[in-house]
Amino acid sequence: MYILSFLVFLPIFFAILILILPQAYAHRAKYLALLAVTLQLLITFILYFNLKAGEIAHFGQFQWQERMVWINMNLGDLGILQIEYLLGVDGLSMPLILLTTIIMWIAVLASLNNDHYNKSYYALLMLSSTSIVGVFLALDFFLFFIFYELMLLPLYFLIGIWGGERREYAAIKFFLYTLFGSVFMLLVLIVLSLSVRDPITGFHTLNLTYLSDIRNTVVGSILHPQSHLIFLGMSARTLAFTVLFVAFAIKIPIVPLHTWLPDAHVEAPTPISIILAGIMLKVGAYGLLRIVFPIFPDVVPHMSWFLGLLAVVSILYGAFNALAMTDLKRLIAYSSISHMGFVLLGIISLTSEGVNGAIFQLFSHGILSAMLFFLVGVLYDRVHNRQINNFSGLASLMPNYTAMVALAFFASLGLPGFSAFIGELFTLLGAFDAHFSHNLPLWMPILSVFGILLSAAYFLWTLQRMFFGKLILAGGDQWQSYLFDITYREFFILIVLSSVTLAIGLCPSLIFNLTNSYATTWLSHLL
Repeated sequence: MYILSFLVFLPIFFAILILILPQAYAHRAKYLALLAVTLQLLITFILYFNLKAGEIAHFGQFQWQERMVWINMNLGDLGILQIEYLLGVDGLSMPLILLTTIIMWIAVLASLNNDHYNKSYYALLMLSSTSIVGVFLALDFFLFFIFYELMLLPLYFLIGIWGGERREYAAIKFFLYTLFGSVFMLLVLIVLSLSVRDPITGFHTLNLTYLSDIRNTVVGSILHPQSHLIFLGMSARTLAFTVLFVAFAIKIPIVPLHTWLPDAHVEAPTPISIILAGIMLKVGAYGLLRIVFPIFPDVVPHMSWFLGLLAVVSILYGAFNALAMTDLKRLIAYSSISHMGFVLLGIISLTSEGVNGAIFQLFSHGILSAMLFFLVGVLYDRVHNRQINNFSGLASLMPNYTAMVALAFFASLGLPGFSAFIGELFTLLGAFDAHFSHNLPLWMPILSVFGILLSAAYFLWTLQRMFFGKLILAGGDQWQSYLFDITYREFFILIVLSSVTLAIGLCPSLIFNLTNSYATTWLSHLL
């Protein structure tokens, strides 16, 4: 039973159906796309309720594995390179697949009211869904890389064609930043393929489970722990770790590799902003957890201080920039940089609570950022303006919209009962614990707390300026006629997202039951 392959390639089938639709029925493309993502979501729920994450007792164990030899290549004296079509699910990938299918479903729902989105738009959305789900399921590094690169293509066109006034600039910047990291990732992939052997067949391999066991590294190869090769003052393994980290840090994004994100968000249409913030940023952190740290566990202790510093800088830099923004969408983009910094802090803590908190934060931020960007899109669709200073007293015109904005803001700043509180709490607990167990500097979690205070400042200040007080609109009476309250479709989307963040905030075990076993085995592998 190839349920994982079905989950990955189902949207491609629908993309083909969409593209071959006669022009007279082109308006039905959105319904085919909605059917595709709905089926994906239903399959994911089946996997979620049947995953026995607690029974995965060893690092590298997966459920529903699909394995097939894909490429056999004779390398001459070096032996044979075997690349596999290998898929599987564990406690790390399951919550992220669930997040992906929820966000893609929301993105299609958010697209339904726009008649400018044609067959090509929905076909590209389907291609995005396939590539992102494929990334989270791939267990061969080469297969992972194929899906990882495939993500670039649809998003480049979705931003570049349907984005704002500076869409070409934003699309090219996004593409070049990500491609920059991918090129160097490819170099490490090549070196790994020549350095690691399958312990059973003796073939060179890119199976992530085998790559994560140093004992499979060929003696005398560049990446062997006893290799004395030095590049740029670093050992080969440290350099490979750094290169892979940079590639995935661009996706997270970590300061100073973040500058593509605000531009991409500001110019992207609302559904694509939802995908970028809700899913794309999570791929970077997933790469650290699945690939970088497990393959180079010996390098991690030597880099922990520097990575922790990057996490703290991202938290504070993103928060201070959000506080200074006058564009509501740019404010939320910078807040994403700040909140994703907590993910890196939790990972680098190398503690059970920190890693669990980081994965939980990935899911939480995906849902909340989707909700925030959708709310910005609702306002922008009405008056094509999102400058904070151009609005005041919106609560009198849009009471239901104001209530949803307040809920999203309070949830995002970490109000107890919502998901962000759990994610940030456990990453901070992990960082404090790491001070005593791994000598992580105590100032790192202490300074990170100020990021939470700053998030309360910029969210509450924005809420006060835009929604309360006397009604003042830069567009006058003309704007007032367009600023009607949320529709049934918009209300349904917001209720779904707010229900998810509330459910996992009140019952964190919905996620922790998946991640706890993974975090335990992951740490036992690293430490």
